[in-house]
Amino acid sequence: MQKRWTVKAYQPNQEQLLQSSLRIHPLLCRLLVQRNVTNFEAARQFFRPTLADLHDPWQMKDMDKAISRIELAFFQHEKILIYGDYDVDGTTAVATVYAFLHNLYSNIEFYIPHRYREGYGISVQGIEYARANDFSLVIALDCGIKSIEHITHAKELGIDFIICDHHLPDTELPPAVAILNPKQYDCPYPYKELSGCGIGYKLICAFAQKRGLPQKEANKFLDLVATSIAADIVPMTGENRILAFHGLIKVNEDPLPGIKALITLSALKEQLTIANLVFVIAPRVNAAGRMDDARKAVNLFIEHDVEKAAAIAEVLHADNFDRKEIDSTITQEAIQLLQNDVNIADRKSTVLYQAHWHKGVVGIVASRLIDKHYYRPTIILTQSNDKVAGSARSVMGFNVYEAIHQCKDLLENYGGHFYAAGMTLKTENVKAFQERFEEVVARTIHPDQLVPEIVIDSEIHFSDITAAFYNILKQFEPLGPENLRPVFLARNLTDNGFSRIVKDDHIKFSVKQGRSGPTMSGIGFYMAEKFPIVTSKKPFDMVFTIDENEWNGQTTLQLKVIDVRAVSR
Repeated sequence: MQKRWTVKAYQPNQEQLLQSSLRIHPLLCRLLVQRNVTNFEAARQFFRPTLADLHDPWQMKDMDKAISRIELAFFQHEKILIYGDYDVDGTTAVATVYAFLHNLYSNIEFYIPHRYREGYGISVQGIEYARANDFSLVIALDCGIKSIEHITHAKELGIDFIICDHHLPDTELPPAVAILNPKQYDCPYPYKELSGCGIGYKLICAFAQKRGLPQKEANKFLDLVATSIAADIVPMTGENRILAFHGLIKVNEDPLPGIKALITLSALKEQLTIANLVFVIAPRVNAAGRMDDARKAVNLFIEHDVEKAAAIAEVLHADNFDRKEIDSTITQEAIQLLQNDVNIADRKSTVLYQAHWHKGVVGIVASRLIDKHYYRPTIILTQSNDKVAGSARSVMGFNVYEAIHQCKDLLENYGGHFYAAGMTLKTENVKAFQERFEEVVARTIHPDQLVPEIVIDSEIHFSDITAAFYNILKQFEPLGPENLRPVFLARNLTDNGFSRIVKDDHIKFSVKQGRSGPTMSGIGFYMAEKFPIVTSKKPFDMVFTIDENEWNGQTTLQLKVIDVRAVSR
């Protein structure tokens, strides 16, 4: 798949000013300025984030109302229900708030809606469960900001709601006794991008302050907060960077029994990073809700007994194994459908429907098709009870939610954001929806958006890639949106004769820059088709990240190659 290379613009004046105060490699200053780190104090906060730099939780609108309502529930011996979404952010948020409050008050339970029987957010079944079991206060985490009808009904039944949500509110808000959401237009809280679990953490921090409890009682759950930040793909800036930084310390030094059990099952032995949480821990947590019941994930996180935690983790591990087999099978079926489509070359979107596909993995399949096969806005649909349900994923710069919105007359329900969305519709509307969505995408997408883009932070020379340079580069962790792993471009490289294909699909690189320049080794996964460029004896350019390779007890720097391109003359 051909890719566009885009090198970020430079800001030489700011880079020079920062370099004069930090006295580090100018390229590192360039990377920092790109991340809005432009002075010494900002650099200190970036490289040495401290929990003392977190904002006062009482700055969040309605925090006083939320704490007062929880204290009233304690005083009146009310039953409290902690309610949250079935994904990683929701289950970590529920576990955090439930475990903290349960240490202080026993008349408390948690509730996770079933993905298939109830769907996302506050459900009719959830409200009925609260009513039937005499819960008078529900604390909703990572959901609720758009559940006006259901929360209005709950209020009529005498059930109060506290909403802790980070999704963008509408103009009309639910009639909750308190809404904690920094994205409310009139909320003065300085940082707007917390995860749902991050907002739950702020709630328990405020409650700890009100009760005179030490901050460490809230910080026990920082590994869960870091896991939510990693999995929910929120910006790795400001408070999220601080929480992720210290959450990773806890993950590596003193994880909760449930997190430790997942680490053990995953056979991770090195120092864990955000990438490990995203690609190893989070899928096992998500698998609980995708394949069965996400309550298992909360039970894992709140379990104190190491052996019991290990047993629950084994179940999640098995769920994830099943999930991988199912999404692999569906992906192959989807590819076959596309290969048999005679109009495939003319399409600007992909919309596929098969009634037997598993609803829990359709979003993953959509992402796989975009990443590896057909780079265009993609929707995967399947049968769900008497409706058709699906997940959409998008390509860089294209608003898939808005495209779906233009098909709303064909849909029963829909929701989401710029790059991902979900929808339900009647079976008889599937074909019309496929045609309408293709029409909307074809009319509105720019041709460049149908070509994958590699955004490059900076050009670099091999002579700059030293141990000292990399030691500072490692301190850019934790990495995530708005602080992605730096991507570099090196020009005019040649193979030194030792590059080779390994395991049929990958390239093991050994290349040099210039006649007498240094040689670097690297690995390019699934790049075998590019091997002729490398062995052509002509110069080529390479895009890569830098990491370490451990072999026979020795650690060396290597390039993780993303793409190569022949030099055009």
